[in-house]
Order: sequence, then structure tokens, then C-alpha cells
Amino acid sequence: MRVLVLGGAGFIGAHLAERLVNEGHRVTVVDDFSRGRDDRQLAALRAHPAVEVVSADLTDHAAWAALPHGWDQIYLLAAVVGVRNVEADPVRVIRVNSLTALHLLDWVTPGERVFFSSTSEVYAGGVDAGIVPVPTSEDVPVMVADVTAPRFAYAISKLLGEAAFVHAAAARGVPAVVGRFHNVYGPRMGTDHVVPEMALRALAGENPLRVWGFDQYRAFCYVDDAVEAMLRLMDCPEAVGRIVHIGNDVAPTSIADLARLVLRTVGVSPALQPLPAPPGSVRRRCPDLGTLRRLTGFEPAVPLDEGVRRTVDWYREWHAGTAGRSVQPRAGNHDGADPAAVRDDTRLAVERRGSRSS
Repeated sequence: MRVLVLGGAGFIGAHLAERLVNEGHRVTVVDDFSRGRDDRQLAALRAHPAVEVVSADLTDHAAWAALPHGWDQIYLLAAVVGVRNVEADPVRVIRVNSLTALHLLDWVTPGERVFFSSTSEVYAGGVDAGIVPVPTSEDVPVMVADVTAPRFAYAISKLLGEAAFVHAAAARGVPAVVGRFHNVYGPRMGTDHVVPEMALRALAGENPLRVWGFDQYRAFCYVDDAVEAMLRLMDCPEAVGRIVHIGNDVAPTSIADLARLVLRTVGVSPALQPLPAPPGSVRRRCPDLGTLRRLTGFEPAVPLDEGVRRTVDWYREWHAGTAGRSVQPRAGNHDGADPAAVRDDTRLAVERRGSRSS
């Protein structure tokens, strides 16, 4: 297959690209590298003869005009994400995420199959209001509790994209699938999310280890499982036009127990200092994966302790390579990761690197 991964230098995008290349597909990665990393993992991808890497601003029409057509699959993982980004500039979040999605819809041709990455944040208002059950299925109402609250800007931008792609699938001959990610984690996801952020502070010797949202619960999904779910959905004809959860519903855990697991994995035993949850953070989050199971037969394969071990091992090596530089704790990151600690697509140049996929 010929596959286009938009936001492919970011967290989920790079893992997806590696999996596709390993399965023998030709992959073009598009990113602006404002957050996606041009590191050794991406260098290994770029060196592969079946990979092309393109630097582009996906809010700019000119970038789309420079991209070829004829893709078997297109994955849209490019977005502005992260609590601090949303709270600092919600207008930018809405603008970049909406324009990227709408430009893709204007550009894509009938028959090119599209995956649109969405988020469990669309349920936050309903969970807080007590009208959304946990575990949460796809058919419960989504709700924006307060349109003036900056945090909801991300969910609003993703809901717009969901509606656009679902209707495009029905009306324009674009076979689209929407995946709502729930707390994906793993190696190379940056330093702003709960598992690596805790691990890096533990490696740096923080004592007591500060833990925000001590009694909150999350169901964490290892990135390899998330990629597997995406690929299965894209291979499933019945998934077209559907909104489907991607996550792990097997073993929800408290943030306190997650902290203890991270510390055991790192091999240190500082005291824990419970701190209040970040404003707007829901108390519980866990997906109902019934739709994903019925459509694809998916089951999570990586248990939390194994996923945390792999993640900590990666960040231990990364931490050693940074000469143990200080890592500052940041409240507000205990929702884990949505696709792709993926990019802010805000640069203009279009630059091609690597070999051409055809």
C-alpha cells in the first residue's frame, strides 16, 4: 500500500509509520517538526527506501497542492494538543486543528481511505456533569460544559473534525473512520505526559515525588496496541463512517497506583506527595471497547506493567543522553496522551527528503 501519515514525526504517527514500513508498505510522513522530533527514530525511517519525509504546514493550501494523490490510506494525526497549549492559546488550537481537517477534506479524492484521530476529551463535560457512565461507549452524548473554558477548545476542534469526516464518508465517497483515543502512552511521547513525566522526575531523584490527581482513575493504552487498533479499523469495511474508541479497558488504575508502578520500575522509593488534580481534569476515564471488539476482534496485548517498563527503559536511556538535565513537573498532564503528542502544523515551507513513494 501507499500510506500518507500526517503528523508522522510525532508520538503515535512515528510508531504507526514504523509498523507500516515493517509490514512492507510505502509511507510518506508529513510534519512541520514544531513538536514532532527529527531524532534517530525518524532518521531510521528516512533512511528506508520506502519512506519519504515532507516538512509542511497543513494549514496552508499550498502545502496540500504540493502533495500527490493516489493513497490507499491517509492518517490524520496532526493537531495542536496538550493542556498548556490549549489553555495558553485556545484560538490557535481551534484554528490549526479545524483548518487541517477541513483542508484535508477539500483535498482528498473519492476512494482514498482516511483515519481521523479524535479524543476522549469530548466526554469530559458529560463525565463532570454525571451524565456519562464510565466505562464510556461511543453512543453517549458529548457535551461542552462551558464554551468559555479554554480546555474545551481542543474537544470542540475534534468534534468539528468528527462531524466533517463522518458526513464526508456518507456523502462524498471518502471512506473515513474516526478513532477516539483514550490515554495512549509509550516511548518517544515527549516529557509532558504522565508516565514519562513521572519517570523522569523519579530518575532525577525527586523526593517526595509529587503526584497530581492522586485519586483519579485512567485506563492507559500502550502505543503498539493503539497502532494495532488503527490498522484493524482501516482494514474493516464496516468501520467506514463510524466513530470508534481506541484504548485499553482491561485494568483501569489510579494515578497513585500508576506512580507506585513507575517508581518500582525505575527502582527508587521516594515518598509520594498527593496534590490536587489539575482544573478541568475528570475523576474517571475508561473506554468501552465493545464496538472495536465487534468490528475487528481487537484485544489489548500489552499489560500496564510491561508497557510502563518499555516506556521507562526508553526514557532512562534518553535521560542519560541529556546528562541528567532537570525535568520540571507540570500539573495538568495526568490525562496521558491523545494522538500523537502530535504536531502544531504552523510552518510554511514544503521540503521533501528521502526517496519518493510511488
